[in-house]
Amino acid sequence: MNILAIEPFYSGSHKAFLKGLEKYSTHNIIPIKLNYKGWKWRMHGDSVTLGHLTGQVEEDIDLLFISSMTNLPAFLALTNPRFAHTPTVMYMHDNQFTRPIPDGETRDLTFCYINYLSMLVADKLVFSSQFHLDDLLEALPTFLDNYPDDKHYNTVDQIREKSVVMYPGLELKAFDEQPDTRKSNERPVIVWNQRWQFDRNPAMFFRVLNRLNDIDLKFDLILAGDTKHEKPEEFEKAWSRYGQQITHFGYVDDKENYSKLLHSGDIVVSTATYEFFCTPILEAVYCGCHPLVPRNLHYPELIPESLHNPLLHASVLYDSEDDLFRYMRDLIMGKNKPLPKSSLQNINKHLDWSRKIKEYDRMFEEMVGSV
Repeated sequence: MNILAIEPFYSGSHKAFLKGLEKYSTHNIIPIKLNYKGWKWRMHGDSVTLGHLTGQVEEDIDLLFISSMTNLPAFLALTNPRFAHTPTVMYMHDNQFTRPIPDGETRDLTFCYINYLSMLVADKLVFSSQFHLDDLLEALPTFLDNYPDDKHYNTVDQIREKSVVMYPGLELKAFDEQPDTRKSNERPVIVWNQRWQFDRNPAMFFRVLNRLNDIDLKFDLILAGDTKHEKPEEFEKAWSRYGQQITHFGYVDDKENYSKLLHSGDIVVSTATYEFFCTPILEAVYCGCHPLVPRNLHYPELIPESLHNPLLHASVLYDSEDDLFRYMRDLIMGKNKPLPKSSLQNINKHLDWSRKIKEYDRMFEEMVGSV
């Protein structure tokens, strides 16, 4: 089976997801991809470029697998009639209806309309978590209120009916090549390995660190993650305050070095305000870092309920900044024990691509078989 995979935003988790599909699927994944720069243009106008690149693909295509950053109606119109009868699956990495907006900006409904029309056109929608699907379905009626006449509320049910949840696969086995080194840590090591952007709420993360530091608790820091975007000022301030305690600062391009860092960490923290599936956090968990993550996002569905508040170990989910401070304080002071690595790996080892790909391939085959 030939599957044409369209990704206008080939970076970060989008890039890792597509590479995993290419590597593990039993079907022929043919990628059409553009770099991550200028995401608004990628979503709004680059269907012309995508259509041109697709014209160079000689194979007969059995299925279209489209990223949520694609203007699907425009793409299909520009390639018409080639894919007029080709089943189309759209993977919803994110959405424009609930994406946080930086201070001083307003939500541009143009991109919401692109998402909305693309979802209506696709034959199946795949969401990265149940939290993501629920979040979008809740936001859609408010978006439809912007219509001056018929509000088309019935389309919410149409979108719901063709939506499923399938977590992305993870490249976890590669991390097995590195040994744990955290036992040699002189002080607990706290890990940040997400994007350095406002929606990951680094301000809260460093406020908690400062409170811990103010009561003379000792810890070291690994500040990794995607730094390609404009860096929030909190990271520069952290360098000034914690320079002697920071064992790594900046993006890690080498997979082996990244693995070594995660195997040396004790605690990984998410303070995100917007997150539908965070691959870096799950990678750190697999490597043995005890997670402290917000309860109000997607983590409760990913982490087994038995680990939400374990009796003999530290909590995993927090509800407030004060909770996060207390949990980190007690872990650093040794009042609570982190979860053992075996328990942490049970959280997500089933998401390794070697297992997860079977679910995707089965879905691809069912879509083509239903035509």
